[in-house]
Amino acid sequence: MSNFLGSHAINMDAKGRLAIPARVREELAQACGGRIVLTANADEERCLLVYPEPEWEILRPKVEALPNMNKAARRLQRLILGNAAPMELDGAGRILVPPTLRSYAHLEKKLMLIGQGKKLELWSEERWFAWLDESSDDDEMPPEMEALSL
Repeated sequence: MSNFLGSHAINMDAKGRLAIPARVREELAQACGGRIVLTANADEERCLLVYPEPEWEILRPKVEALPNMNKAARRLQRLILGNAAPMELDGAGRILVPPTLRSYAHLEKKLMLIGQGKKLELWSEERWFAWLDESSDDDEMPPEMEALSL
């Protein structure tokens, strides 16, 4: 079972290649042999989601099973499935981010790789820090969070 935690500042070269940090690479090697699926985040935040292949294979049928006559479900399917890019880390622990996904998430040279437990998020460094600085006062807190003691 994957346990991706923490944040990592990384760089992407002009061709769209980035090296996965060693600690994350080791976790990916154990979880999926370095086979991942990169896709668009369907939330309002324009970042990418990085799924170890086994986690993707759990999620994919759930997304495919959504009622495609529903506009919101169809949008989610188009974003998640339509942007899914299966890939494998090369011998140096690198991946090549497809141009369409780079454009979607506004990825340039400086990036942030953010652990989310079973998956990772890949952000533009600028957008990540802007998101951190945003106020969350407008967000409604679900009951599960009200009971959480940190």
